[in-house]
Amino acid sequence: MTTLLTTHDVAHIARHLGMARLNAELVAYLESDFLRWPEFDKTARVASHSADGVIELMPIADAELYSFKYVNGHPKNTRVGLPTVMAFGLLASVATGTPEFLSELTLSTAMRTAATSAMVARRLARPGSRSMALIGNGAQSEFQALAFHHLLGIDELRLYDIDAQATDKLVSHLSQVPGLRLQVCRSCAEAVQGADIVTTVTADKTNATILTPEMIEPGMHINGVGGDCPGKTELHRDVLGMSKVFVEYEPQSRIEGDVQQMPADFAVTEFWRVLAGLSGGRDDVRQVTVFDSVGFALEDFSVLRFLRDQAQALNLGQSISLVPSLANPKDLFGQLNLSAGIRQAA
Repeated sequence: MTTLLTTHDVAHIARHLGMARLNAELVAYLESDFLRWPEFDKTARVASHSADGVIELMPIADAELYSFKYVNGHPKNTRVGLPTVMAFGLLASVATGTPEFLSELTLSTAMRTAATSAMVARRLARPGSRSMALIGNGAQSEFQALAFHHLLGIDELRLYDIDAQATDKLVSHLSQVPGLRLQVCRSCAEAVQGADIVTTVTADKTNATILTPEMIEPGMHINGVGGDCPGKTELHRDVLGMSKVFVEYEPQSRIEGDVQQMPADFAVTEFWRVLAGLSGGRDDVRQVTVFDSVGFALEDFSVLRFLRDQAQALNLGQSISLVPSLANPKDLFGQLNLSAGIRQAA
């Protein structure tokens, strides 16, 4: 039998743990897996692009578990009442191929993306960072805000979105968070001014320039989340040129990240190397650092492990017959039980 975890189950986990503990535990799972980077069979995700969006499969495996995520990105979906991003994922046994755990990943992708952003910023942002500009106030913005508040001590958020209703929604959700000050800004430039960290999480599938060089101040850390497929960027190429740039999985980031704008020899550092102590992070307090985040399958592997363990601890999920249970493994046809139907037809 396969355990199925629904959106209601994931919401229960979030309420049970609280977002502060959930973010901390997710980062622990992420760091554990990133530190095992060489053990994984890795590949860039497989993408099917259309005029309105993209549908992707994201596989990865270690010696024991194989996982994949199905995920889409359709920015126009909100006009017809659908999320921009929808996802589900699976953990399977490498030894037998048995699908063991199937889970929603729409909520969980937002959680793991925010936890990954905070995990990286803890090692790249300037020490003592307390303010963050949040450009793009849509579906993932609360998750990013809370992860940075809980894990880095960010206590001032400077908010901007071209959709004022999105910002109103974000303010409504965050206004009661203790110790968090919110400032609604009239432009991207206003939001960025004086911020220690800048997070961009926009959805349009375009080569946008949300951040331009004149907005960047010494010592900033830029968490670029929204540029995540070919033809979709958020940072002016000169912002990358003036920064030290970190990525998840370089072969995928070269195709999908903001670094798709740069020549093949433009220097980037895979973040796992910083975590493992094999490469340096920020060199000094005035250096500008960029995390060119596109989302990588290892992060989904981590969140699926986290959800599986939480489901077991809290007795959540339901068993489903995703694969037939066979008394005789060679008798698959017998599962159809056609003999009863034949007798009734006769």
